[in-house]
Amino acid sequence: MEAITSLLYGFSVLLSVQNILFCFLGCALGTLIGVLPGIGPMGAMAILLPLTFKVPPVSVLILLGGIYYGAQYGGSTTAILVKIPGEASSIMTCLDGYEMARKGRAGPALGISAFASFIAGTLGVFGLMLFAIPLAQYALHFGPPEFFGIMVLGMSIVVILVRGSVGKGIMMALTGFMLSTVGQDIISGVPRFYFGLDSLADGFGIVPVAMGLFGVAEILNNIENPAPRETHGQKIRDLLPNKQDWRKATMPIFRGSVIGFLMGILPGGGPMISTFASYAMEKKVSREPERFGTGMIEGVAGPEAANNGASVGAFVPLFALGIPPNPTMAMLLGALIIHGLQPGPLLMAEHPEIFWGTVASMYLGNIVLLVLNLPLIGMWVRILKIPYRVLFPLILLFCVIGAYSMSYNASDVIIMMIFGVLGFLLQKMAYEPGPLILAFILGPLLEQSFHQSLTISQGSFLIFLTRPLTLVSLLAATLLLATSILLPKRRAVIAMEGS
Repeated sequence: MEAITSLLYGFSVLLSVQNILFCFLGCALGTLIGVLPGIGPMGAMAILLPLTFKVPPVSVLILLGGIYYGAQYGGSTTAILVKIPGEASSIMTCLDGYEMARKGRAGPALGISAFASFIAGTLGVFGLMLFAIPLAQYALHFGPPEFFGIMVLGMSIVVILVRGSVGKGIMMALTGFMLSTVGQDIISGVPRFYFGLDSLADGFGIVPVAMGLFGVAEILNNIENPAPRETHGQKIRDLLPNKQDWRKATMPIFRGSVIGFLMGILPGGGPMISTFASYAMEKKVSREPERFGTGMIEGVAGPEAANNGASVGAFVPLFALGIPPNPTMAMLLGALIIHGLQPGPLLMAEHPEIFWGTVASMYLGNIVLLVLNLPLIGMWVRILKIPYRVLFPLILLFCVIGAYSMSYNASDVIIMMIFGVLGFLLQKMAYEPGPLILAFILGPLLEQSFHQSLTISQGSFLIFLTRPLTLVSLLAATLLLATSILLPKRRAVIAMEGS
């Protein structure tokens, strides 16, 4: 009963003209970002963040949240019609979705994708209400050592799940943490590591760094490697799946929703990994596993449900603990920090309008996305045909305006461009920027909890060993990193000995 009352309060927060408009705008932009390969939700969030400084925090989360889960909807359109995943989480959708389009069934593929996303997103919001509140109440008993241990564990899991080398992931996380120390010491207020540059006296801003790494870098990458776009199914019909399609897709949708939500809660899980798990599950339980990859609707329904379930599940640790489970959630955490809010369990107690307003917006957002992704498919197909040489100058101009509008300082634009070139070079050398931005945003919180822990213990490091949750978290992080580094080497040695 209390949850229903709180949800009604959330709808009272949502039902203002401004918040409804931000919900529609976030969903529409998210779908557009998903349809257009290359930018991604992180880049879009970074670009739009400067425009939200004069907006209430709840409106910001409604907008950015809509972009995040809306991009999961839009990414399936390019995966099915062009075989280019608009988002990394749509990679598995390419396998069967594109084959369905080639066979003239682009309509049912897009339809089941939209319905699976809607069902998973709605179920995910129920899960968010179910898990976030008890977890936040339990987390109120945590102290700085517990938060320090959980943050270290979360960052470790994200690092080891990078697509490339674990060593490179560790280097990116350490680089992000070092960048977060530039500026004033969070305890003493003494300037440090700014090399006499007044523009760095307050440290690097979240927005210029994120816009450079994910906005400008993606522009440069797309200019160098323009993706071919051969679209199937320009005349799309029969968007509503038939009874046989629903019979085959119903259980994959529910299984994908559960897998996605649970993996979204875990640090490092996220939409992409959940789609691989869902696809593997459907192939395992299928009576015709050999037909996967030839246009099986189950191979579209399961992963599409999983990536949307995961996108909602990721809000659980963000709201309950103030710890982002993936780099995209780190951008939402950065938005809260920029607006002067302290992330963590007290946020839900002191600012219930933010949590319940965001939850209510997800119910409306899923309905909006269903409406956007079925009747407007033809428009998204036409947008796919816009040449990138037309789009990138507009995106770059928006980035420059956004960086400059933060403090009306040209140095922010220069910092953005430097990180844009750096991000482009990092991608070419197979370094993922995700761990960097996650460590950069979490760095001050990690350092603060570390200092507070030592203050409580009067300088004794034993406090990290005498708190059970902290000890378990640190041991788990150490074990994960050690096994991730040593096991590949062990396999290489065995392979060499065998040859």
